[in-house]
Amino acid sequence: MMSGTMDPMPAATVTAAAGAARALLRLEEGNEAALLERIAGVALGLAESFCGQVLIQRIVEERLPGAPEWQSLSATPVVAILSGGEGEIDRDGRGWIRAGEAVVVRYRAGLAVGWAALPPEIAHGVVIMSAHLFDNRDAAAVPPAAVAALWRPWRRMRLDSPRRA
Repeated sequence: MMSGTMDPMPAATVTAAAGAARALLRLEEGNEAALLERIAGVALGLAESFCGQVLIQRIVEERLPGAPEWQSLSATPVVAILSGGEGEIDRDGRGWIRAGEAVVVRYRAGLAVGWAALPPEIAHGVVIMSAHLFDNRDAAAVPPAAVAALWRPWRRMRLDSPRRA
C-alpha cells in the first residue's frame, strides 16, 4: 500500500488511453471525449491497483521514521532515489533507505515512461476496461475476466513486510 504522495497520472497518458479506447469503441473524435478521458483515468488507476505497482513513472514523496536498519519504500518499481538518506534499489525494483533520523524520501517509481512504453498486455487491459466502463455506466456489471487475465502476470503481491539483511 502506498504511503506518502505521488504525482498524478500524466495527462498525456490518460489522453492516449482514452484514444485507444475510442478506437476500440469506434467512436468519432470528440464524441463523449470528456467522459472517455475520465473513464480511461479510472481504468489506469484500476490497473495500478490490480498490478500492485506504479505503471507510469511519477515522482513519489514518502516520509520514513529514522531507523538504523534498511526500510523499504512503498511504491514499486523504483527507478531512481532522488533525495533522502542512503538509498539502494534491489533487482526487483524495490527501493531501500537507511537514515538515522526521520526523512522525506523523494524518488521516481514506475514500470514505463509513458503509454507507448507500457507492456501491451497492460495497455490492452486498460483499453478493454475503459470500453467496459463506458458501455456499462448505468449498470453494476462485472469486469471482463479477460482484463484480469491480461494483468495477472504483472501483479505483485506481498503477504508480509519486505525485509532486507
